[in-house]
Amino acid sequence: MKKLAFVALASAGAMALSACGSADDASVDAEADTVEMPADAALTAVDDEPVDDENAAVEDQQAEAEEAEAAVAAAAADAAADVAAQAAAAAQEAGE
Repeated sequence: MKKLAFVALASAGAMALSACGSADDASVDAEADTVEMPADAALTAVDDEPVDDENAAVEDQQAEAEEAEAAVAAAAADAAADVAAQAAAAAQEAGE
């Protein structure tokens, strides 16, 4: 009984697998034209001119902006130090 169930199960599995196949004729070989066409298209000569990388320009602009921001911050710090020194001098004169 177990052998009969095993044979029935195996033949049902084989039928299920054969039903999933396609109806194309497998005896026809693949043609070289359909396989090599993308490679031939990739080997054509390129006549385009090179273009600038936009991201490279953005990085340069960012570096310049950071340098300008650092210069403004240094100038503000110097101005604040000058004001603090003037305030300290005024406070000393008022205390005398």
